[in-house]
Amino acid sequence: MSQSPGDGEKLAEATLITHLLELRDRLLRSVIAVAVCFVPLAFFQNELFTLVARPLIDKLPEGTSLIATSVVSPFMAPLKLSVIVALFIAMPYVLAQIWGFVAPGLYKHERRFALPMLVSSIFLFYAGIAFAYFIVFPLMFQFLASTTPIGVKMMTDIANYLDFVMLLFFAFGVAFEMPVAVVLLVATGLVKVETLTKNRGYVVLGIFIIAAFLTPPDAISQSFMAVPMYLLYELGIVFARLASKRRAPEPAADT
Repeated sequence: MSQSPGDGEKLAEATLITHLLELRDRLLRSVIAVAVCFVPLAFFQNELFTLVARPLIDKLPEGTSLIATSVVSPFMAPLKLSVIVALFIAMPYVLAQIWGFVAPGLYKHERRFALPMLVSSIFLFYAGIAFAYFIVFPLMFQFLASTTPIGVKMMTDIANYLDFVMLLFFAFGVAFEMPVAVVLLVATGLVKVETLTKNRGYVVLGIFIIAAFLTPPDAISQSFMAVPMYLLYELGIVFARLASKRRAPEPAADT
């Protein structure tokens, strides 16, 4: 018995509605996960802000401190930080929801490849944030505080500080995704491993230019972003070689 065009349209519409409902449910779960992480953080938002500001507070000249130039900054800056940290903490669960929505549409060999890449990208993003906080910030703020002209007190606004460090956290988190980006470029066939190894000089130049845009205008901060990015680039090439050697022929219709 042949299927009429009307039946095909109804089936497609039902499938679309099912996917939309699943997407709504997964988005709702993600929002709830962020909210659950946010509630306890909100009770300790001032302590959380002090923790994030500690690398600068420790390097400020004696007799100076962070300041609030807006009436609402003492409340809004810590609250904003609590929301961002809640999102960072809940990110693995949020990405798991995205993965659960996307995975059924992938081939089996694609799922075997994508899942390790997803887990690796989460780990590397957090590693980039930790590297910025524990290594880069103390050295960078030490340098910036030491260059303050005589007669000028370094008293940073808390809202400006929060925007600054969040930008650097995100920049270092993304920079540490370099191995994932390299492996994806090779796996999708956009670039060959030989091309990546041959053009190392251009890559180094591009990395230092990107680091110059994303970090404060000092050589220390720029180098602390550029050098790990290049080392991670080389690590990505190693993983790309291994993935290319182990890649099996794609199945014709494996779902």
